[in-house]
Amino acid sequence: MAHIKVAVLVGSIRTASLNRRLANALMRLGPSSFVFEEIGIDDMPFYNADLEASRPETVRAFTDQIRSSQALLIVTPEYNRSIPAVLKNAIDWGSKPTTENVWRDLPAAITGASPGAIGTAVGQQHLRQILAVLGATVMGGEAYIGFKRPDLIDEDGHIDDESTRDFLKAYMDKFASLAQRLLRK
Repeated sequence: MAHIKVAVLVGSIRTASLNRRLANALMRLGPSSFVFEEIGIDDMPFYNADLEASRPETVRAFTDQIRSSQALLIVTPEYNRSIPAVLKNAIDWGSKPTTENVWRDLPAAITGASPGAIGTAVGQQHLRQILAVLGATVMGGEAYIGFKRPDLIDEDGHIDDESTRDFLKAYMDKFASLAQRLLRK
């Protein structure tokens, strides 16, 4: 089976981010056909069309990394019923100019973690809408992880709850199936 390069974007830039821990767990649970590359999103200026004529190097590096990927995994918190500004900024840079939109036709899976009761449900719905408009193929289904216990997932991505681990493993297997189907076309 051929390897699939998966870009991983974490929508939180906090040092002790629950979503970074979740991303680490997902990368551990991913199939052997996936090769993960976490791509930083915190070093780009805010999107400004005035910068298009001479794109900053950080933006060029980011879009090159996404363009060289075959699939996309986004793990994000929810801020005020939407996605963090740093993630939206990265998406905006990747979508411009429209003729070079790096998100088009990219198989994508989205998830997120929160200590709240509804996880990141509303933020994920907004992100799903944004990515669909940009032409990504977003995997159906939902994965909202509620961190009811701070030790649910440790810093290295080890999950101590078997049902959570099984759920996330099934989620990653479904993502692999989608990516493989779309890449065969």
